[in-house]
Amino acid sequence: MDRQGTGILATLDGGGLPLVRQIAARIAGTLPRHVDRSELVQAGELGLVEAAKRWNADRGVPFERFAARRIHGAILDSLRSSDWAPRSVRAIARRVETSEQSLASWLGRRPTDFELAGALGITPAKLRVVRTNIARSNLVAFDRLLTEGFSDGVSPAEFLADGDAADASHELEERELIGYLHDAISLLDDRHRQVIEGFFFGGATSAELAGAMGVTESRISQVRTEAILQMRRGIAEQYGASIDEPVRSRAVKRRDGYSQAIREARRWDQRLDRPDPPMASSA
Repeated sequence: MDRQGTGILATLDGGGLPLVRQIAARIAGTLPRHVDRSELVQAGELGLVEAAKRWNADRGVPFERFAARRIHGAILDSLRSSDWAPRSVRAIARRVETSEQSLASWLGRRPTDFELAGALGITPAKLRVVRTNIARSNLVAFDRLLTEGFSDGVSPAEFLADGDAADASHELEERELIGYLHDAISLLDDRHRQVIEGFFFGGATSAELAGAMGVTESRISQVRTEAILQMRRGIAEQYGASIDEPVRSRAVKRRDGYSQAIREARRWDQRLDRPDPPMASSA
């Protein structure tokens, strides 16, 4: 093995690794808690290997000093490459933090937004925008929050989706069904629609509907049954199903036309909109 290879092995086996951990710990102290320290160490180890490859003892620079700069640079490069926020956001964040600390030391209290904005040479409104951008640039590992919780003792698990809540696909299916029902009611003939809307949405009794329409209560019951069967058939056919009910042959064509009208009443995406409930027909 050549001199360079021997030097790299000696570096990794001995004094180089403690130097990596030391530098990684120093940098980690300036970073948010969600940053993985082990990733900093891994980046530093790559810098250590690079230092071992490039170090030349003839130049008179001690290896530890030379490697420290390489390790430090490798860790910073790793942080920059994994940071999705623009450098301009990080730069203004440092300016805000430095100005806020300086004002706090001079005033003996935390500066107001007006005071901080003045020190930065921007308006309070601009400062609010800057703070919003800074807040958005700070990512937090949610799995760490789940185990450690927030500073006020509240567990983030309390803000997760309710396991008992309806599945999104079920909600869409229900909204589609309601859309079909809404169209099916609106496409009934006047007599059947008046009975369905009056009975189910207007709170009218069979006797009240019979009096308003000038028929008997038994006829109202018959019309309601006919309308419900017609809607059941029409909606079932939208899902490729059928209802085994006795139907007179002369009514087959009318039934097929009703099902087709329901299918063509609206686009599929419009059917998912929440419709207003049908209004009871006036007597």
